[in-house]
Amino acid sequence: MKITKKEFIMMLGGMFLMSAAVYYEMMPNNLVLGSLSGLVLVLVKIIPLPVSTITFVLNMILLVIGYIFIGREFGVKTVLASLMLPMYLRIFEILTPHVESLSGNIVIDLVCFMIVVGAGQAVLFNMNASSGGIDIVAKLINKYLGFKIGQSITIIGVLISMAAIFVYDRETMVISLVGTLIYGQVLDRFCDGFHVRKKVSILSKEHEKIQNYIVRELRRGATIYPAYGGLDHAEHVEVVTILEKNEYGKLLSFIHETDEHAFVTVSTVNEVVGAWNTVKRGATIYPAYGGLDHAEHVEVVTILEKNEYGKLLSFIHETDEHAFVTVSTVNEVVGAWNTVKSR
Repeated sequence: MKITKKEFIMMLGGMFLMSAAVYYEMMPNNLVLGSLSGLVLVLVKIIPLPVSTITFVLNMILLVIGYIFIGREFGVKTVLASLMLPMYLRIFEILTPHVESLSGNIVIDLVCFMIVVGAGQAVLFNMNASSGGIDIVAKLINKYLGFKIGQSITIIGVLISMAAIFVYDRETMVISLVGTLIYGQVLDRFCDGFHVRKKVSILSKEHEKIQNYIVRELRRGATIYPAYGGLDHAEHVEVVTILEKNEYGKLLSFIHETDEHAFVTVSTVNEVVGAWNTVKRGATIYPAYGGLDHAEHVEVVTILEKNEYGKLLSFIHETDEHAFVTVSTVNEVVGAWNTVKSR
């Protein structure tokens, strides 16, 4: 596993901003948010050691756990990023030992902290890395239980924020608790922004040209489904692909030029109609073939609870590391889904 120059520069800059936010915005206001730094702010009142030392020790313990249970790539990148945090904190301690708030206003500092750190953490998670500390625990919850990263950090952060009552006043605990709840939402927004894709389904007489454009020009895969019209029963071919936002725009322009009568749907799953939660989970099987190699494939589609999704993903990783998986969020299920047993 090799860390590219671009990844290293992104980690270096991101961790500098995150460290500065912790030292100049979080620490002066005693904001015990859902992070390792928040936990350290509680422990530093009990343990007579510098912030940088406590941060380093806790990070080492959690890094070993992350390396073992999450993976080598995540572990190595996280080690590099997490070592930058105590390094930057120590530099700040030397340069400005008597730290003061940059704005002098706790609300402004809280908002700035959530935006800066949320963006930085989203960049790291997108690279399959983290800043270490509580992020590793959040990644474990995300991997094995299927919760979003922000939701995982919120769960941990609430516990840390409540611990603030033992070393700080009630006002600090309440502000930290509210900040943690908002921060989890902010982080998920940033993370979702990195993973937004377009699932494009195309019905066209020029499906071969469109398929070739996707494969050769956009260098993306495409899955081909045989289909027939519900009205005229005419045979059709459906081309389905997953694209980035900018690639979707290019494809749409090409489709308009190639076949102005093409039928295109761009979707996120918002609703499922039908029996879903009876005794066992169902799965729908679609025959398909690759748009690039024309090899025959089978697509398996299922709807799961969050905790079930985590279990399935772990099983897929163990069974076939080359499997191609797309995940959509279902906001509503309509139909006889809760008739036999409750979830």
